[in-house]
Amino acid sequence: MKKLFLSLASLAILFTSCNSDDSKEVTQDQQIDMSDFYVYTDFNDDLSSKSINSKESFKTCYTMDVLNKQLSENPGLEKKMYDVEYHTRKFITAKGKPGGGTGGGGGGTSGEADVDVLPINDGLGTINIPVYVHIVLPNANDVTNTQVQSQINVLNDDFSSTNTNLLPSGATNFVNDATVSGITFSLAGTFRYNNNTASWGTNNAVKSAYPPITPQTHLNIWVCNIGGGILGYAQFPGGNSATDGVVLLYSSLPGGSAAPYNLGRTATHEVGHYLNLRHIWGDGKCRQDDFVTDTPSSDGANYGCPSYPTINCSSTDMTMNYMDYTDDACMYMFTDGQRNRMRAIFTAGGARESMLP
Repeated sequence: MKKLFLSLASLAILFTSCNSDDSKEVTQDQQIDMSDFYVYTDFNDDLSSKSINSKESFKTCYTMDVLNKQLSENPGLEKKMYDVEYHTRKFITAKGKPGGGTGGGGGGTSGEADVDVLPINDGLGTINIPVYVHIVLPNANDVTNTQVQSQINVLNDDFSSTNTNLLPSGATNFVNDATVSGITFSLAGTFRYNNNTASWGTNNAVKSAYPPITPQTHLNIWVCNIGGGILGYAQFPGGNSATDGVVLLYSSLPGGSAAPYNLGRTATHEVGHYLNLRHIWGDGKCRQDDFVTDTPSSDGANYGCPSYPTINCSSTDMTMNYMDYTDDACMYMFTDGQRNRMRAIFTAGGARESMLP
């Protein structure tokens, strides 16, 4: 936490100095509450502390660990991510829609604050993201064209809330929270590379070997063997364009062998990070937040298919949210607040504005 407070203090000084000649901007800045913003995470998932079986311990997203490493290596990244978050909150606040800032993880004890169920009035319409898929395996044909297209279909179903998954029995308090994001995905091309590397790890080596193609306008997804029981990792908006995109374990694609994580929801989770969503528990037990008003606070990830209710941090966990770690078959939804965050980065001045035609 000491690192967190120092980081916030340095960012505040830097941000104020950059705007010291414009009193109007300083006044506007003060209206956007950034007091809960963080980038570094001190909390890493300790799978050994969870009451989970061996197959569930396989469910690991390495995005936040990769982010910590990138922040240490690139001192300017923290300021860039601050700017991305500031833009997101300023836009949402201007539109009169909650979904960021203090209390963004439920704030109080219930963690069930409602957010406007209508699409946010951002003037963007449907946002289509073209996708390049890079398959890097000893035999790149082990992942079929059918699997690749099925993965794109899963993304479209999940982001449009047309999937066939159901809420857990009794979860009526979340029944109106599943949202249509207004974001779609289209396959722009598939590239196959036969490479005998046994596992690529999480240091972006696969991206260095096979660089992203026009990452300013396309989502790049690398499909490979990561190793270490890791299903995937992504890069948040604001990072280096040379490493921008998502890395997936090849067997997590629909029809792969990574059951119960083989229905394509690893991609949904990681693309959520790529579009500026944090883990639903905030990666900091009850003390940190995912910056979304209508997602409850929690103290860590959930696994398997939890029964309802699961109570943590004096609120009911939204275990069926795509940004948790539950089984693919038990993931169900993004919320309106999460949708508003994702769409904000495509608006004028947003981190992914260049992806729009």
